[in-house]
Amino acid sequence: MSGLERQTSIYLGGVSGGRPRVPVDPNRLEAAARRAMSEEAYAYVAAGAGGETTMRLNRAAFDRWRIVPRMLRDVSERDTSVELFGRVQDSPFMLAPIGVLELAHADADLAVARAAGAEGVPMIFSSQASTPMEDCALAMADGQRWFQLYWSTSDELVESFVSRAEACGCAAIVVTLDTTILGWRPRDLDPAFLPFLRGKGIAQYTSDPVFRRLMAEAGGSDGADAPDPRPTPAALKTLVQLTRRYPDGFVRTLTSGSGRAAVQRFVQIYSRPSLTWDDLSFLRERTKLPILLKGVLHPDDASRALDHGVDGIYVSNHGGRQVDGSIATLEALPGVVDAVSGRAPVLVDSGPRGGADAFKALALGAAAVVIGRPYVFGLAAAGEHGVSEVLQNFKAEFDLTMGLAGCRSVSEIDREAIVHEDSLR
Repeated sequence: MSGLERQTSIYLGGVSGGRPRVPVDPNRLEAAARRAMSEEAYAYVAAGAGGETTMRLNRAAFDRWRIVPRMLRDVSERDTSVELFGRVQDSPFMLAPIGVLELAHADADLAVARAAGAEGVPMIFSSQASTPMEDCALAMADGQRWFQLYWSTSDELVESFVSRAEACGCAAIVVTLDTTILGWRPRDLDPAFLPFLRGKGIAQYTSDPVFRRLMAEAGGSDGADAPDPRPTPAALKTLVQLTRRYPDGFVRTLTSGSGRAAVQRFVQIYSRPSLTWDDLSFLRERTKLPILLKGVLHPDDASRALDHGVDGIYVSNHGGRQVDGSIATLEALPGVVDAVSGRAPVLVDSGPRGGADAFKALALGAAAVVIGRPYVFGLAAAGEHGVSEVLQNFKAEFDLTMGLAGCRSVSEIDREAIVHEDSLR
């Protein structure tokens, strides 16, 4: 569906009193999601690190670049497709790996996978998913998918995750580097809410045979080495939550204590702060899939990644959730693109709220733009249909913006298509 077709369908629907399932305006979309979610769940999705300066800087960076439309070019036909690692997709968008989607909607990753498959937008499965990757792959059918890897302290678990990703048709591995330590997030700390401790967002682990063996080797299923929480109503509620999330069934999990043991083992091994450049060879030796590094913001890190055999760079500050006052991704993008110098594709996330933002990122050299919170807000507001409409809106606005700017294909979008506000003074 072209941008004009999407736009026209909305207006024609309005003649009969129809409206989009989710708001088109990004701010109203977030407001609709907030109404649909619990206070803790919304805070977890929307939160940034510290005073949330990085989140504001991410948006401000997009505002500082201005599109310069060109006239009298035949843009009656437009090609929005891009190619990544030999695979063509009909738009320059991907879905970011976002964990604990069950906080937004009961269908969680499955709803997103179905929408992504239907809309032809590749989805990056999260290590912290609420649904195992195999189930999401089935839901996507032939849709393109990648897998995001949080590098565990267990290399055996890393190898198992990668093997499973290959087996379920993932076309690339995205290693997240910016969350080896959890950032300081006051909106989560004030209510003392971390969903993983309630058994949420650990489905990739509890469905993994290596993790289950490591859990048993840690001292049995009862977690006897950890102190028992006080038997308050809140503690009992948490016990029920994590028991229901464990795949062995409610009664068996409750009586064995395996749900609590899974959470304890996950906390112990999910991330490796000691990760260094030298560790990348381990992953390179175990997969032929393209490897991308997510969280790169410095040009030197981008160059060094390529020297270590990495196939792509993913510019991200984790949506502003990790370092308060970090450089904005759009500010970092040009330097990274110049350092890479066409040797590998560069992706970017953290801040895009629509197709015009994507146009600016592509003009600065991004090969694709990765959508984050907006699709989660669509999921919260209207489930699978909400995600589909968010993706349709991103694609429609991008197509229309491209045509109005005088570009007939993504290859025509370059740095001459935009100007920084500083040059206008």
